[in-house]
Amino acid sequence: MLRHSVATAALIGTALFTGAAFAQSGKVTVVTSFSKDVTDPFKQAFEKAHPGVTLDVQNRNTNAGVKFLEETKANNQVDIFWASAPDAFEVLKSKSLLQKHKPKAEGIPDKIGSYPINDPENLYSGFAASGYGIMWNDRYAKANKLPEPKDWQDLAKPVYFDHVAMAAPSRSGTTHLTIETILQGEGWEQGWRTLKEVSGNFRQITERSFGVPEAVNSGQVGFGIVIDFFAFSAQASGFPVKFVYPTVTTIVPANVAVVANAPNKAGAEAFVDYLVSPAGQEVLLEPSIRRLPVNPAVYAKAPADYPNPFKDPSLGARVKFDVNVSEKRTNVVDVLYDQTVTFQLDALKAATKAIHDAEAAIAKKDNADAKALVKEARDLVAVMPVTEQQASSSEITGAFTGGKEKGARQAELEQQWAAFAKERYQQAQAKAEQALKLAR
Repeated sequence: MLRHSVATAALIGTALFTGAAFAQSGKVTVVTSFSKDVTDPFKQAFEKAHPGVTLDVQNRNTNAGVKFLEETKANNQVDIFWASAPDAFEVLKSKSLLQKHKPKAEGIPDKIGSYPINDPENLYSGFAASGYGIMWNDRYAKANKLPEPKDWQDLAKPVYFDHVAMAAPSRSGTTHLTIETILQGEGWEQGWRTLKEVSGNFRQITERSFGVPEAVNSGQVGFGIVIDFFAFSAQASGFPVKFVYPTVTTIVPANVAVVANAPNKAGAEAFVDYLVSPAGQEVLLEPSIRRLPVNPAVYAKAPADYPNPFKDPSLGARVKFDVNVSEKRTNVVDVLYDQTVTFQLDALKAATKAIHDAEAAIAKKDNADAKALVKEARDLVAVMPVTEQQASSSEITGAFTGGKEKGARQAELEQQWAAFAKERYQQAQAKAEQALKLAR
């Protein structure tokens, strides 16, 4: 009996040791939207804490990462998906592409503001908090005599024309969240009006989210719509930039998940556990990262002026972000923005500039007919080809599968939306130019 017990204990011990050893060895493959500025410090810290483990980091934008996991699920070689956008994780969750893991972490609250930090089913976990706002190059702003913006609508003012940049939401999960936050915070119609009026002042729409802070840091453009940590890390690196959270913003967790059928499940779980451990949370404070920890105790080690959403309830309080609403219409919102803004930017800018010129003339010489024409022009710019209800309807969402190949219905809708926008921008420009003649 004693011999049997000893043998059993030895077997259990061997199994535990083998499991622990496996977690401490091999390759952990990570698909992430984060740049090397974020991933390299974590890779170095994690590998140091887990000798024998190699973190293989593959960078893809959020949408591309989701599609990659969908397309390779039959022969999955990825252990971790790591990105900012909660709705991307909801998409993967709905397609059974994630597996459960409850991190071994203490001191992390259930919520940040009103938003849950972790998925209730433990399919993905929040490791950092993020807000969305406006960063700008202070030297650029002063050289061009541009005021400091406070809210999204400030960037729609004529003074900012050709001084603003943003990434395309279809190419950046963080930009998609910014767009969705404005739509949820202001409502569908007013939200799109704000977005188009601001976008009409854009100098460029970039393909990757980190293209915006790079342009602002270098002074190629003055103002950028970004996730907060781009500005904080730029400040820590000595760039002359400032940042503001607009009134309509939200604080949501950036997330990490173990991929279903992960080749190195133990290694993947060890990485998730490390991210939310005190040591992992402190890595977020490094100058190249500057993200908001989800463990409130870690803020004691942060610089004095570090934003703390656990102590400043105003951060993100205005918008109660609904990830289910966002997830349902993700592809539709992205395509709507691309077809009505990204691919029509020149026409939108021409209409916007004509409206600005007309309003400047009216300010000098009041004219009721000219004012009426400008209002018509602004309404033509703002109008969308679909309502909020239509954007979430199965008839339209079903046309956007997110796959490589476009269906006939998707192509048809894209063409309709692009033509709709182009025609109305041309009409808006014509009305604004007519208003300018009347006001002179």
